[in-house]
Amino acid sequence: MTTSQKQETVTKTKIVAEIYKHFSEGNVPAILELMAEDIHWEYSGGTPGVPWLTESKGRESTIAFFESLSAIEFIKFEPKEILEGNDVVVGLLDVEFKVNATGKTIREIDETHIFKFDSDNKVCGFRHGVDSYKHWEAQW
Repeated sequence: MTTSQKQETVTKTKIVAEIYKHFSEGNVPAILELMAEDIHWEYSGGTPGVPWLTESKGRESTIAFFESLSAIEFIKFEPKEILEGNDVVVGLLDVEFKVNATGKTIREIDETHIFKFDSDNKVCGFRHGVDSYKHWEAQW
């Protein structure tokens, strides 16, 4: 067996698992390092009026997502499955959090996270699959 065969392959699934690990530790700089400079966050357009579901472009602009999380308090963040395709990975999670301003709780069972990858294995696109109305409504 050659040295290259012994080296562990870095799969996109492992990259997403690493992102989730860094997220649970609050290590935003480590997460940003795994993203392309031109990442398109909430590439489906986001949800107007929901700070944590806002569209942005570029790694620096994506920082606003992590800053917006100060408006909520996580009760549960549990990745259950990470599924890999060619240049896409889908995370399936159970998530529960409280909106600090209203005290309302959001509970998502099987929330999806879609990660798109570029040729350098950097995340170049991301979006949440959630009940966006429920997220919007919880703020009022």
